[in-house]
Amino acid sequence: MLDQVNEFFGIDPDIDLNIMRPNQALTELTARLLLELDEVLQAEQPEAVLVQGDTTTVMTVALACFYHRIPVGHVEAGLRTWDMQNPFPEEANRVIAGKLSRWHFAPTEGARQNLLKEGVEDKDIVVTGNTVIDALLMTAARNLDLPVLLEPAKRLVLVTSHRRENFGEPFRNICRALRALAERNLAVQFLYPVHPNPNVKHVAQEFLAGLPNFTLSDPLDYAPFIAAMQRAHIILTDSGGVQEEAPALGKPVLVLRDETERPEAVEQGVVKLVGPNYERIVNETQRLLDDEDAYHAMARGISPYGDGKASERIVSVLRSYFAQ
Repeated sequence: MLDQVNEFFGIDPDIDLNIMRPNQALTELTARLLLELDEVLQAEQPEAVLVQGDTTTVMTVALACFYHRIPVGHVEAGLRTWDMQNPFPEEANRVIAGKLSRWHFAPTEGARQNLLKEGVEDKDIVVTGNTVIDALLMTAARNLDLPVLLEPAKRLVLVTSHRRENFGEPFRNICRALRALAERNLAVQFLYPVHPNPNVKHVAQEFLAGLPNFTLSDPLDYAPFIAAMQRAHIILTDSGGVQEEAPALGKPVLVLRDETERPEAVEQGVVKLVGPNYERIVNETQRLLDDEDAYHAMARGISPYGDGKASERIVSVLRSYFAQ
């Protein structure tokens, strides 16, 4: 899933750990990453390492660099729900990475305040915005193709859901709500690019396959997914990145989680938490479909997470450090 993003942006990796395996456990992933990264760090001897986000890879790279005394810059630093179990394992990943980082590139002032609460020194934090918005604005400016057959005249509800904490009954509740919405709104089309994890794929097929206005597609590459967001009327998601990207495109977002580490868009009224809750998903989505005032109040095209220049600010910090 990463290869197509690298290709789109013209990035040719020098090293590919080829670490992914179908449905692998977090312990297996972490152990294999540590061993592979140990060899890479010994061979390359980098003067600094950048990690971005809150994945298990981010946490493991930070730990491996700590063992080798290599300074780490954490891009998208300071996001917190203050609940280690939600989202799982992302909250623990970013807390651990933060404890081991030399530079904290925070996307917002709120993220900076979170880091200060945890004892990070102010001089080690720079509010940069998020590189997610840099990439989004670069991509959205292009002429993008959406390789899914949709009816141009119909409104589109775009869905993404793949979080581990929603596996099981919470995800079944999400799918029940999506089915109810599709059956009640036959003039609205639904698109769900389904994550390949069997905990997601099999349940989505069980509840949503065969509905006349519901398309279950393979995962979309990065650029087509941005095209899908541009085309969407409403977005339902449990993705962190989409919570940042969609408001910048003027799309109302209903988040299929009970908590978020990105409160800024919620506070500004362009994102709403509905959780994996059947009634809240159905009621809030239906409200946006039926009430124009409610829709336009959320579709305001604001970007709390950056202005497209985060990368430049990060580069400037590192240049200043290595120029000393």
